[in-house]
Amino acid sequence: MSCILHIETSTQVCSVALSQEGMCLFERKNEEGHRHATLLAPFVDEALSFADSHAIPLDAVAVSCGPGSYTGLRIGVSTAKGVCYGRGVRLIAIPTLKVMSVPVLLYHDELPDDALLCPMIDARRMEVYSAIFDRSLAVVRETSADVIDSNSYAEFLDRHPVYFFGNGAAKCREALTHPNARFIDGIYPSARNMLPLAEQAMAREKFVDVAYFEPFYLKSFVASRPKDLLHETRKD
Repeated sequence: MSCILHIETSTQVCSVALSQEGMCLFERKNEEGHRHATLLAPFVDEALSFADSHAIPLDAVAVSCGPGSYTGLRIGVSTAKGVCYGRGVRLIAIPTLKVMSVPVLLYHDELPDDALLCPMIDARRMEVYSAIFDRSLAVVRETSADVIDSNSYAEFLDRHPVYFFGNGAAKCREALTHPNARFIDGIYPSARNMLPLAEQAMAREKFVDVAYFEPFYLKSFVASRPKDLLHETRKD
């Protein structure tokens, strides 16, 4: 029976879960903001202690691999790799936008058969990271960084009801006024929602290289200089 540790740190939510044969045995999460650097390690330690105390050997670590917060993804993937090396187990990478789609498919029976899913992660201003999937989570449009206006996704909205959700969807409500645009609130990526996708990857032996795997950042990280430092530089 496979036991998988799940790590999700791509947005402001930090969460960890432990599963066995698709059943969640342990979960910890925090929704208060970007505290991943201080919270993730204790959450992981608790999960591993639970597995050890119940004599459950760990088989793999699944990590939500992006897109999302550059810092959050780095922390999550680095921690996942550390557990893989320490425990001698394999690494599974799960696309974050697919993770967000799982609760929509599980808990929203009202979706019509031809519905399309568009998970959105806030990327500042009117930009979002998004992809479009059908109800089987087959990719209809690949992940990209989109600047949202009234014409966004028109080619899909003209033919299908499209369900928008995630922390990037709320700011798009006023722009996306097409009658086929639907919005679902309260959806965010979490470790618990990684379970079915990780189990599927495990069954197919779809693992990634622990040494060389990198998160899917989508856009390059650009470091900014503090305002006070910029001010001092100009004075010099």
